[in-house]
Amino acid sequence: MLKAALRMAVAVFVGGAAQWACAQENKPGEVDTALVVSVDVSNSVDEHRYQLQMQGIATALEDPQVLDAILSGGKGGILFTLVTWADKPKVSVPWMRIASKEEAAAVANLVRKVPHQGGEFTCMGLMMRYLADKVVTQVPAKATRIIIDVSGDGSDNCNPREPVKSVRDELVGYNITINGLPILEGKEAQSLEAYYNENVMGGGGAFVLPAEGFGDFGRAIRQKFVVEVSGGVPPKSSRVFASDAPDTSEQRVK
Repeated sequence: MLKAALRMAVAVFVGGAAQWACAQENKPGEVDTALVVSVDVSNSVDEHRYQLQMQGIATALEDPQVLDAILSGGKGGILFTLVTWADKPKVSVPWMRIASKEEAAAVANLVRKVPHQGGEFTCMGLMMRYLADKVVTQVPAKATRIIIDVSGDGSDNCNPREPVKSVRDELVGYNITINGLPILEGKEAQSLEAYYNENVMGGGGAFVLPAEGFGDFGRAIRQKFVVEVSGGVPPKSSRVFASDAPDTSEQRVK
């Protein structure tokens, strides 16, 4: 009986040790970038426009230049999460590690399968509060930098309890960079880039890179991913604003 009990105890210990070792092996290590991609799906985003955004993000993750930027970092990987937002924000793809071509393809596949659940209003301030309280606080591994990538075709029309700019500044205070991708289509096309420049962009190396309509979203998000993941600077050929802090004067890159 004693020998049997001893064998059982050893088996339990070995099994537990194996499970612990497996958990440690599968636990995400440090990453170069924790990237939050936050996409507007409000009333102006119909099914076609929604698919242009989701396909654009998925295709960008599979792009050779983006993959090269992901794999060439000092840590050899990033963390990615997708938040869709309108009246209420929602984590549509949870934090996922991308450290190989296969992992990038798997995450891209998840993005393509996110169902279209829109809303009436563009509640940007509410979205930023959600990111501050529920998303960037849940990064599952140490990241050299945390970047929030906000895209949309309109300004906040939700009468937020706190201004977008205030929550932006709070996030920047946590050493988080917020970049903007305004989609210049519709009645706000003329003023939206300036709105993003003033209210959305913030943090070290932050920039705004517009898409010239929803059809140009894929190009813009791919270009942004390369810059964001590599920790580089915006290419001089793009229409980009760059800054070091939210309340410093921004200068257009020529």
